[in-house]
Amino acid sequence: MRPRGRRTVAEVEIRTFKDVDLKGGTVVAAFPSVGLVSTIASTYLISTMQADQVCALESEDYPSLSMIYAKKPKFPARVYALRESKVAIFICEVPLPSKAHRPTAHALLRWSQAHGVRQIVALEGLPGNEAASGGDPAVWGVGSTDRAREELDKCKIPQLETGMIAGVSGVLLNEGRWRNFDVIALLAEARSDVPDAHSAVALTRGLDVLLPELEVDLGPLQEQARALETHLKRLKQQAKRAEAPEPGTGAMYR
Repeated sequence: MRPRGRRTVAEVEIRTFKDVDLKGGTVVAAFPSVGLVSTIASTYLISTMQADQVCALESEDYPSLSMIYAKKPKFPARVYALRESKVAIFICEVPLPSKAHRPTAHALLRWSQAHGVRQIVALEGLPGNEAASGGDPAVWGVGSTDRAREELDKCKIPQLETGMIAGVSGVLLNEGRWRNFDVIALLAEARSDVPDAHSAVALTRGLDVLLPELEVDLGPLQEQARALETHLKRLKQQAKRAEAPEPGTGAMYR
C-alpha cells in the first residue's frame, strides 16, 4: 500500500524513430518559457534548417494531446536532428506539470550521454523590462561546469551572477554540475505577457555565437519570428475561447 501523501511519478519514455550520430555534438533543449522565446527560436531552427525528427518523449504525466502538423499527428515533446552539424533540438510545445520536470531532465541527460554529446544548451526566457521598452534584449548564460563557463567567456556572453532558473532547465543545470557534464542555459530578457519575437531573435543570435557549427541563416529570422508571434497570439486567443490548455505553438514543420 502506497504511503499517504506520496505521489507517484511516471517514467519518461524516449521512443526512437531514427538512429542518429551525435558523438561530440550538442543537444539544444527548448521548453515553454517567458515570452515563448525558446519555442520561437527552436521552431525557427527546425523549420528553416530541415531538421529530421528522430525521437519523441512520452509519459503518463504529460498532457494527453496530439499536435497536428501537415495532417500528421505528433507528440508534444520531440527531438529533431541536424545530422551534418551533430546538433539535436529537443522541443516541448506544452507546459509540463512540475512532477514531470525531474524525470524529463534525467531522461534527456541519459539520452544525451548515451549518444556521446559534449553539452546540452537549454534555451530560456528571463523576465525583463529592457525588451518591453524597445531596447535591445539582453542575453545571459549560466554554465554547470568550469568548462561551460569558460566557453561562455570565450563567446563573450555575459554570465548571470544571481537569479533563479526553474523547471527542466534548472534541473539540467543542477544535474550537470553533479555529474560534471556541460550544461549551458542561454537566457534572453523577454516580455512575460505576450509571445516576444524580438527577444527570440536575440536568443537565436546568441545560440548562433555559441554554436558556430549551426550556421544559422539570420536574414529572414526577424520576419519569420514576427509571423510566428502573431500565430502564437491567435492560438492563445483560440485556447481561451475553448477553455482548453494552451497548446504552445502552431508553427508548421517540414
